[in-house]
Amino acid sequence: MTDYAALLQPDKGQLAHDLMLVNADGMDGWRKSASEAHREAARAQGFEGKGFQIAILPGEPGERWSALLGVADPDSLSSWCLAKAAETLPEGIYRVAGHEPGSAALGWLLAQYRFDRYRAKPEPAKPRVLLTPQAGAIEGLVALAEAFDLVRSMVNTGAGDMGPAEIEQTARDIAAGGGEVHVTAGDALDQGFPMVAAVGRAATRQRAPRLIELEWGDPAHPRVAIIGKGVCFDSGGLDIKPAAGMLLMKKDMGGAAHALALARLVIGARLPVRLHMIVPAVENAIAADAFRPGDVLASRKGISVEIGNTDAEGRLILGDALALACEGKPELIVDFATLTGAARVALGPDLPALFTPDDDLADALRKTGEAEDDPLWRLPLWSPYEELLASDIADTNNAAQGQLAGATTAALFLRKFVDPDIAWAHLDTFAWRPAAKPGRPRGGEALGLRAVWRLLQDRYGEA
Repeated sequence: MTDYAALLQPDKGQLAHDLMLVNADGMDGWRKSASEAHREAARAQGFEGKGFQIAILPGEPGERWSALLGVADPDSLSSWCLAKAAETLPEGIYRVAGHEPGSAALGWLLAQYRFDRYRAKPEPAKPRVLLTPQAGAIEGLVALAEAFDLVRSMVNTGAGDMGPAEIEQTARDIAAGGGEVHVTAGDALDQGFPMVAAVGRAATRQRAPRLIELEWGDPAHPRVAIIGKGVCFDSGGLDIKPAAGMLLMKKDMGGAAHALALARLVIGARLPVRLHMIVPAVENAIAADAFRPGDVLASRKGISVEIGNTDAEGRLILGDALALACEGKPELIVDFATLTGAARVALGPDLPALFTPDDDLADALRKTGEAEDDPLWRLPLWSPYEELLASDIADTNNAAQGQLAGATTAALFLRKFVDPDIAWAHLDTFAWRPAAKPGRPRGGEALGLRAVWRLLQDRYGEA
């Protein structure tokens, strides 16, 4: 993991290169106040104040060189406006001239994320250190960067190195901060969580399915359940995916990565909640004993489920996990899952789909998402579409008839396992960035994590 704490330091007047911020509208004013040497340097580098543009400005006699950065609005910095500079400027120490970096410091940190696990000769790090007068914000920003790192690195790791056992070990590492981990596997899984067991039973013994629980906090505090879909690789089962559909299926445990990262944030901040994190961890493999289309599965909730498609497995394991969470009577349940391609068709890679029957919760998450540059988009839990999940022989089918409203019908399936008097939000997130942007490399990504973390802080601690 990148040493993020070393990259964000209190500003105590150290020698540093100034970062001067300007947008296109402010260029005339900047030119009037700039020296001729700086104007000429900016012109020679084609600097026009556009977002993510950078121009190196020579230092006056006795001064260090500085950099001119193009941003959308110098008076309202976005999380990512400094990220390009953190990726490309020379190794050194920097400060934002005349501004507090605020949340832009997070983008500065995340731009220096590195994943070199599989590189024979990793490129040497070139740390760019940012100084900030907001010393009290450093700890929280570093914790967020470390949480992003956890999500990104877990998702980027090949499925052969990130199975149910590795997810379990990650939970145990996080619980070393004072939590307790309980793992249900084997016969106990068959009896207590039959859908988790069925989805994972075709995997090899070394990648056997399990349900992982992490409990932390004072039992007297409000109980909060965080659930993450942990399908470590999804072949599609007997309804096998085409080759192209399997290429990114190492990321199908992205929901679990989000849940683990959020648990780490909660424990690290000592948030006054009773945390119940649940990850059903499986591999949806193909073997002689794989579950089949047409099978009818029991569930922890007592709902029988006809299997219309073995590639709709994530909702099965989440159903058992949601039923378990409800038994603890939490105030709030949030689940993260890379659940449907339909959500991506509707919203693209950047916007997690938010489903909740609770208008107040939806509004709160919308606001925290906007505040944190981590937007969510609510889609409808349209009850009339439940008829698409009808089964002739069981209480419900796991897959809707036809190809319409796939994200909504998946969420409606999950709702069957949630007590209606418990606040619940389901995030259908991509957990992946298909094209690089400043501070956001191609690969695994935390999407929705900051919005939910801010919600928990607003409700149960200090924002």
